[in-house]
Amino acid sequence: MRRIAQIRQRHGIDRVIAHLQACLRAGDPLPDLEALAAIAHQSPFHFHRLYRALTGETPGRTVARLRLLQALQLLGQAESRVTEVALNVGYESPQALARACRQTLDATPSTLREDAGLRSHWQQRLSLPAGDHADGTVPLQVTVTTLEPFDVVALRMQGAFDDLDQAFGEIFTWAAEQGWAEQLQQLIGIARTDHRDAPAQECVFDCAMGFGRTPQALPAPLRALTLGGGTYAVLRHVGSYAGLEAATDALLRDWLPDSGHALRDAELYYHYLDDPEEVPEAILRADICVPVA
Repeated sequence: MRRIAQIRQRHGIDRVIAHLQACLRAGDPLPDLEALAAIAHQSPFHFHRLYRALTGETPGRTVARLRLLQALQLLGQAESRVTEVALNVGYESPQALARACRQTLDATPSTLREDAGLRSHWQQRLSLPAGDHADGTVPLQVTVTTLEPFDVVALRMQGAFDDLDQAFGEIFTWAAEQGWAEQLQQLIGIARTDHRDAPAQECVFDCAMGFGRTPQALPAPLRALTLGGGTYAVLRHVGSYAGLEAATDALLRDWLPDSGHALRDAELYYHYLDDPEEVPEAILRADICVPVA
């Protein structure tokens, strides 16, 4: 059953990649995330994360890879011209194509046009998604449970993943002023972008704390969120908190297909159980809470 579920899930992603490739070849506008989710027969709510888990790359990186692959194919044609190739595959200028080739392939378009062996090497490399998704040898210990809803005070932060303590500190300072600090019950994180893919200055993350009560009239930029409420697949992660995204990928890729569950349109969040300032990184604990139906 697991193999069948994985194949079905993989076919959905293959349809998305084939559709993107067809759009690039025809010069058609690229579909948005909601349209891609429909092609894969998935809800758009978690599609970006699911796609990343199954392919090892974001949809945007897939487009960049396929665009370069198409450029290599055109560069291999007799009498090809770099300017025409760049414009035909959707680059704004030959300089943009040259920049992409240097950054990803460590070669210029002219070199790739003349060197058939190098061009073939990169065509093979670019023909598949970047991720290596061999199944893990250790089964994931996932618990499916019903979680009661709970309220948190949240603060959105944009910046490096390692600087999240600043946001948690601001929430805690506010809580101390309210006399709530001693009632802290949950320390929560919600990743709005994947820190593995975005530059540090563009990472967006919601830091949150729960105090067992409903916050009222919060001063901006603090805001109230309600989490939980419903069925969740919970995976206990032990180790650096920077590894939570990879562990989430494993849950979506290796456990979800044959679990009998489907993703539900609700927030996926991390429940931090230890303080990195007090507990060694190797034994930090956090629960990955994935909403399922």
